[in-house]
Amino acid sequence: MTQAAIISFLETVHPYDTLSKDDLAQVAGVFVRREFAAGEEIYHTGEALAGLFLVKRGSVEVLEPSGGLVSLLGPRNSFGERGLMRGGLAVTTTRATETTVTLMLPTAEFHRLIANSPAFARFFSRGRGAEARGPDLTTQKVADLMARKPVTLDPDSSIRTAAAKMRDHHVSSLGIVEDDVFLGIVTTRDMTNKVMAIGLDPSSPVGGIMTRDPVTLRPDDLGSDILHIMLERRIGHLPVVEGTRLVGMVTQTDLTRFQAVSSASLVRDAAMAETVGEMAGVTARIPALLAQLVGSKNPHEVVTRLITDIADTVTRRLLKLAEAELGPPPVPYLWLACGSQGRQEQTGVSDQDNCIMLDDAVTPDDMPYFAALAKFVSDGLDTVGYFYCPGDMMASNPQWCQPVRVWREYFRKWVAQPDPKAQMLASVMFDQRPIGGAVRLFHDLEGETLEMAARNSIFVAHMIANSLTHSPPLGLLRGFATIRSGEYKNHIDLKHSGVVPVADLGRVYALIGKLTAVNTRARLVAAEEAGVISTSGARDLIEAYDKIAEIRLENQARLIRSGRKPDNFMAPSDLSDFERSHLRDAFVVVRTMQSAIGQSRGARS
Repeated sequence: MTQAAIISFLETVHPYDTLSKDDLAQVAGVFVRREFAAGEEIYHTGEALAGLFLVKRGSVEVLEPSGGLVSLLGPRNSFGERGLMRGGLAVTTTRATETTVTLMLPTAEFHRLIANSPAFARFFSRGRGAEARGPDLTTQKVADLMARKPVTLDPDSSIRTAAAKMRDHHVSSLGIVEDDVFLGIVTTRDMTNKVMAIGLDPSSPVGGIMTRDPVTLRPDDLGSDILHIMLERRIGHLPVVEGTRLVGMVTQTDLTRFQAVSSASLVRDAAMAETVGEMAGVTARIPALLAQLVGSKNPHEVVTRLITDIADTVTRRLLKLAEAELGPPPVPYLWLACGSQGRQEQTGVSDQDNCIMLDDAVTPDDMPYFAALAKFVSDGLDTVGYFYCPGDMMASNPQWCQPVRVWREYFRKWVAQPDPKAQMLASVMFDQRPIGGAVRLFHDLEGETLEMAARNSIFVAHMIANSLTHSPPLGLLRGFATIRSGEYKNHIDLKHSGVVPVADLGRVYALIGKLTAVNTRARLVAAEEAGVISTSGARDLIEAYDKIAEIRLENQARLIRSGRKPDNFMAPSDLSDFERSHLRDAFVVVRTMQSAIGQSRGARS
């Protein structure tokens, strides 16, 4: 690969995309290209590492010393950093699963970047290794391990009724409760040993076969308590109580499910799926993963990055399945994600925003192929849970499946004539991120568009005005402005009134500073480093964003653990006084930063 080709590739990979042009050129000049055959080992546990590896093409599996799969990596994924940060010896074994090309950054250059680039240091030291090693069950709170609300019955109900309820709810145990007081537990084993084995009349009261006053746990106990009790007493069900009230049930199945769910396993299963149905089975596990990651106290940017990685893998797999069905593409193309997937900020609730850029050599006769490919992938994404965009901002819309020359004209018109529709479209498209295909189609266009947009002060002013359309939900007298009617009355929208105002600000800062970062938090950090906003303003806004995004994810995890679908609406009353105060303070910071940039817009105009 030429140095120019390496630079072009690195500009699409975080955190290399945060480096200055000089640093990027230096880094590109020392990368070593290495190619591995399918099944070939790249390095082994305990081996001295020559540097940090970056996947250019192909796939790499990362294995524990015991041989267990840790993760499956694809293009733009790095590996080897844990060993480099821990004395230079590999802590895992890596192997190519297909013909794979890697770029290796020598150890000395890796440590130079860690020392001199805050973005580089943050990326390779925060949160990446812990999740890949798998969840630590022993340190989890019991409240985070409960899969659902407990199924209960009163003691006077018949055994037959109890059996039917267990069947209908697909559970292996019931809590026996009277007047909201927990009395005991009945399990499928009780049904076998105390009813079937002795021929007990099924119309007898279920209270007669329950285990009275069983050992229980509290929500703030640890996973280690569950393991110790289950092993010591040889039981498979543990009620969770607060005072005399039953609030949950933890079973051996819950523990198995917890240990089986990780982003690495979901990425692996999505990459190997042969049908859309198999992919739907993978994405159905995302809510459990989200609840687990939040319960493990991962930073919000780590959680959303890992959740988005699954969407990226599903999209790339659908592209491969589409090509297998339709044949090879007549000209090169690039599938890009926009919106939250583009920013790597997906949560448990996501629709799809995407588009296709085609090589300018495309002809009218080629377009039916790409229409079919776009429909295949968009339909597949909808089937597996990434629902159709309400505004039809999808590659299946012919408007968003066009040659590069048409895209260049789109951006030129939006910048030259920034009416409300143009502002909306530009806001979506400035969050583009390549997912699969010929990345080179995007490189020149990205730089040209950013430069052109930043130079046009009228367009920037309109984009600033557009960023102020979403306001934090601040009410009078230190309260919140909640939704006044409908299903979510007395709730606040943590998406449109919470994280979106910050995402809008981040996009504007990136535009003003000609910053290529797409992720909101990365944009805020880059804006501080580039002097687009003051150090104090940036740090306040980053802390505010962290608090809002954290509470949004915690609310989704709480809904998931209660057996409900996650959404973005939260009642302030669900928070403690302390949490409400800090959330309101975060909203005040966002409002203040909006006012500051609004005054800047007024001065320009």
